[in-house]
Amino acid sequence: MNWQQPLAKMYTELSVGEVVERIAARKAELGPKVVILGHHYQQDNIIRFADIVGDSFQLSRDAAKLPGAQYIIFCGVHFMAESADVLTADDQQVILPDLGAGCSMADMANLEDVQDAWAYLTALHQDIPGFQLVPITYMNSTAAIKAFVGAHGGAVCTSSNCEKVLKWALGDETPSAASAKRKVVFFPDQHLGRNTAFKMGYPLSAMATWDYKQADGGLTDEQLLGARFFLWKGHCSVHMLFKPEHVDEARAKYPGVRVIVHPECTWEVVQKADMAGSTDFIGKTIAAAPAGSSWSVGTEVHMVHRLAKTYPDKHITTLSECQCLCTTMYRIDPPHLLYVLDELAAGRVINRISVDAATKKQAHMALQRMLDITAGTSVTGPCLASL
Repeated sequence: MNWQQPLAKMYTELSVGEVVERIAARKAELGPKVVILGHHYQQDNIIRFADIVGDSFQLSRDAAKLPGAQYIIFCGVHFMAESADVLTADDQQVILPDLGAGCSMADMANLEDVQDAWAYLTALHQDIPGFQLVPITYMNSTAAIKAFVGAHGGAVCTSSNCEKVLKWALGDETPSAASAKRKVVFFPDQHLGRNTAFKMGYPLSAMATWDYKQADGGLTDEQLLGARFFLWKGHCSVHMLFKPEHVDEARAKYPGVRVIVHPECTWEVVQKADMAGSTDFIGKTIAAAPAGSSWSVGTEVHMVHRLAKTYPDKHITTLSECQCLCTTMYRIDPPHLLYVLDELAAGRVINRISVDAATKKQAHMALQRMLDITAGTSVTGPCLASL
């Protein structure tokens, strides 16, 4: 990925009003061949221009349903644009307004480290008859990791369907099942993996955190052989900012408040909260809540503020006042959006995110398995790596 070059001076010198007018004019000029996708965590001055707003995977699927959209401008981060390129048609081109809009969590799982961990864990368990190691990756991962998972018989998951995908990976065994021949390697967010497995009934002792910065994951062979889940030591820099004491403070400050958090938060925070779920779950829960109800929300601050504006009849606050915002997504601002629109109007496609054909095929395989699992189709268990 090439780093974003500085914008031309003309873009930085325009007033806010001028930028807004020019974006609107460019959108009208380019018409339906351009669609702008806006992630929930985007700032309001980007969301105002979005044709579709949602979470990362849903936005990619929505774009794939618009064959007339020749150019897809994804106002999110790099891995989201990659997923859009994997799912959309070959004649559709995905554009990221600022190439510097990455994801620290996705960057914590690079292909070389994943391959090394896989080789070690496979060799460690090779003498166990019928043993199967199943890779599962969170949507918040690079196309290369999704492709690795696809090639090794695993699937992608989202924060909404993680439990269903993990049950599939384990062959729908219960936590008390005697057999432990299937184990899961979960990339790259340890907290979503831990929170979901615990919700399913697995004790924390069944989970080993693989530290990719240490030899053998920083774990003994005994610890690895005794675990059912190998959780990659990755995390979301935004959701890690929420602490258990923030939940206590919210309850003390707002009697009767309901605390709802994202499952990328730590296990300790999720245990103290009233509810945990995806961005979509958070939005729908608050939308359905009665007027006058009070909510403290543990997720990205732009989404929380937008919920508060959308539902003024409810008391909605952020769980922490520490400015829990996605700083990399914040790189995408109106001047960068205008820049890529201007270039399209001039017949130039810049900042295109393109996944190579081999990676795209295997990443699509992992995504399709997830869709098959969640749709309840004929996929009955983890596929073998011989695909």
